Amino acid sequence: MIRNLAQGQRTMTSNVFLVEGERTVLVDVGTDFDVVSEARNHVDDIDAVVLTHTHYDHVGNLESVKSAFDVDVWGYDTDQAGVDHEITDGETVQLGDHEYLAVHTPGHKDDHLCFYAADSGVLFAGDLIFANGGFGRTDLAEGDRATLVSSIQQLLDLVDGVTELHCGHGPSVTTNPQHDIEIAAQAAQMGL
Repeated sequence: MIRNLAQGQRTMTSNVFLVEGERTVLVDVGTDFDVVSEARNHVDDIDAVVLTHTHYDHVGNLESVKSAFDVDVWGYDTDQAGVDHEITDGETVQLGDHEYLAVHTPGHKDDHLCFYAADSGVLFAGDLIFANGGFGRTDLAEGDRATLVSSIQQLLDLVDGVTELHCGHGPSVTTNPQHDIEIAAQAAQMGL
């Protein structure tokens, strides 16, 4: 089961996905809301935190989550504050009951990862792509539009058969998410 713990929050936070199962994981932790209480409404404990990237809106609650659950944090770059363990491009990680392929997708931020489980068709896209063809901004430090376009194309080539798209902001897409990814690829290219 996948739940967005940030749904309904009235603050500038990322989405926070609680992925329950054999290995219960938080994908990102958000900021400026009590994510620990939200998680405890559904589970007693979590096994790990996995980060799509380390922009503040995705990691602001990291210390409170680490303290409350005594949990390690996994991300692309262990030089980033709070990241305990590295996830490399092409590595598989277990989220809930499924194995997800970690895909390094820079362009929005250098340490950005997406996670895709081919068997279930579930994609965690972070801030690379959003519903309705939206895509991550590239005007922040480490942002680069051409790199973002390449990352979206790489993901598009990989996720044939995607059934669920969980984004870093906004709604998840469960009806033809492949279309939203294709539109994002086209829209991002228009600015080059």
